[in-house]
Amino acid sequence: MRVTKQKAQENRDRIVATAASLFRERGFDGVGVADLMEQAGFTHGGFYNHFRSKEDLVGEATIKGFKELNERYQDVDAMTAIDLYISREHRDAPAQGCPAAALGGDAVRQPESVRSNFADGIEAMTAIIEKGLASAGRGETDLRASALGIVAQAAGAIMLSRACPDDSALADEILETCRAQCFSLIEAARSRSIAG
Repeated sequence: MRVTKQKAQENRDRIVATAASLFRERGFDGVGVADLMEQAGFTHGGFYNHFRSKEDLVGEATIKGFKELNERYQDVDAMTAIDLYISREHRDAPAQGCPAAALGGDAVRQPESVRSNFADGIEAMTAIIEKGLASAGRGETDLRASALGIVAQAAGAIMLSRACPDDSALADEILETCRAQCFSLIEAARSRSIAG
């Protein structure tokens, strides 16, 4: 039975979505092609009808993960974005969370094309925070620096909190401390923007 172009695209999209979740949950090397295809509801042999290599899929899954994240946060202000991002809920759901926080350590060992996708995703995250900071006033010269610092601290908070045991007081302390510091950075950037 021949598969229509539309059905083939739907199948490919399902594989990419499954990969985006599984990679964030288990890491790039923690998911084999056979397991991935089974989770997506296909046979192992069908993989190469859609992708030349696992590397190609890793690149597309990275784009998909950042797209999901950025869609979730693009219409909220910077404070709300940070409150949602630096949270126990985000920490405990890596499969639905931020690729930077879940896969930042893995990305270092990936080919340049995958790392470029990470850079694009981090740029988009930074733009969302920068937009949230700028909405408070006329803007400032170091708005991007403030946004980059907030993004780096937020992703780092999730990574470090996940590295601790689930019931660790330190895991929660990292989240609470970094959330408060990011709120302070946002308020300071907004104050400079309004005063400028």
